[in-house]
Amino acid sequence: MPLSDISITRLHNQKVVDTAFTKAEEIVGWMGAMQAQDYNMAKWAVGSRLINASDKKIEAVYNKGAILRTHLMRPTWHFVTAGDIYWMLNLTAPKIRTSLKTRQRWLELTKTIISKSNAIIEKALSRGKNLTREELAKELNDARIKTDENRLSHLLLCAELDKIVCSGPVKERKLTYALLSERVPDKLVLTRDESLAELAKRYFTSHGPATIKDFTWWSGLAVAEAKQALNFAQSALLSETIGNERYWFADSLPKTKADKTIVHLLPAFDEFLISYKDRSASLSLTHNKKAVSDNGIFRPVIVVNGQVAGIWKPIKNKEKVVIETTFFTKINKSAVSLLRNKLADYSTYLNN
Repeated sequence: MPLSDISITRLHNQKVVDTAFTKAEEIVGWMGAMQAQDYNMAKWAVGSRLINASDKKIEAVYNKGAILRTHLMRPTWHFVTAGDIYWMLNLTAPKIRTSLKTRQRWLELTKTIISKSNAIIEKALSRGKNLTREELAKELNDARIKTDENRLSHLLLCAELDKIVCSGPVKERKLTYALLSERVPDKLVLTRDESLAELAKRYFTSHGPATIKDFTWWSGLAVAEAKQALNFAQSALLSETIGNERYWFADSLPKTKADKTIVHLLPAFDEFLISYKDRSASLSLTHNKKAVSDNGIFRPVIVVNGQVAGIWKPIKNKEKVVIETTFFTKINKSAVSLLRNKLADYSTYLNN
């Protein structure tokens, strides 16, 4: 496989192209997990990989709890299915906890304070209550637990890692927290080896072709653990050496169509870019800073034939959303026409 085909193959495997999925939980499960710190953009990341998707449909699935939003890997926000959340947290939470210790000491968040915070949060959310970040901050402040200087984020993150809370339904356009045990009463528990194998299999099947460096970055696992995971899963995978790197992927590859112009409108922090340590197959070094800021903000991108060719920005104007587009280089008339179609698709997604 030439290097130029990697990006288009990833579009197929990530189901940006030729998807058969119709349900949000299906695509999230296929991907393993999908980065989701920008909630509205993350819904479009799901919607752009589904047939006949709409913002309202995806939010309904989210409100029902079939997909959840929590800190899962690296750590950052991810969408994950209800069926996968327990075993994934069991696998990834220990390393995340270790990475937080220095910052928690600086914030004077001792084990005692974290334990007390967990108990207060659990009580506040009991019996099916859903509370916003601000409402939980008040509960903690009333118990004389400080939430300033980013302490609240750490305390809520600890409650997520300890499997006490996860996302609740949207309430008056605000995101909420709910008790994980009430949201997902049925736990799927895997052994550590089973979890490693499953995570690697999901990643390389849905994100391949990808390298072990890519998987290590995406999963947040230690290098030794990532290699072990690949060893467990590689019987279900194929590999190919391209340049100096070995790429792993599922046992079948889509046929690329290099002669046909294909345009995609992908959201901020989309898995198409952020899930790889090396993004050069899709984003040239020349344009990297235009798509990814110095402080790690991944902008919404326009992808033409597998290459990031520009960025876009939704601007709310009264009751309408206006899309502002910027191209890095001149593109052909065919791509411009296809982009108009994609913008129309996005408008339909928002309004249906």
